[in-house]
Amino acid sequence: MSRRTRRPRQTSTTPATCPCGLPAAYDDCCGRLHRGQAPASTAEQLMRSRYSAFAIGDEAYLLRSWHPTTRPPGADLGPGLRWVRLEILGTSEGSAFHTTGTVEFRAHYTQGGRTGSLHENSRFVRHEGTWVYLDGLTED
Repeated sequence: MSRRTRRPRQTSTTPATCPCGLPAAYDDCCGRLHRGQAPASTAEQLMRSRYSAFAIGDEAYLLRSWHPTTRPPGADLGPGLRWVRLEILGTSEGSAFHTTGTVEFRAHYTQGGRTGSLHENSRFVRHEGTWVYLDGLTED
């Protein structure tokens, strides 16, 4: 997700089901990545884990998974915004055999009783052997 768009902080406890949309428990899915127990093996897995981090308000993970040349001083986890669903629309490269990859996604949210979505093409690269978010282009 780009740094130009406001992101929410979820105030509830750790979810049972992973926010990334895969049919798995949070602790067994993105939670492992957030806790540093496993690295993302693909750009899409990193994208999903970053979405989950935005959904639960894990700023530390977001900053750790951001490329140092584009990383902001802090993640914008604005209050009052709640991420509710992630759609992966497409991927290019980004496998265990690549050094770059893109993920096109639409992230749905609610804010002040209204619904909306963020559509982005995110770029990921390997930095020191680990997938990191480089930047993204948002679409309206």
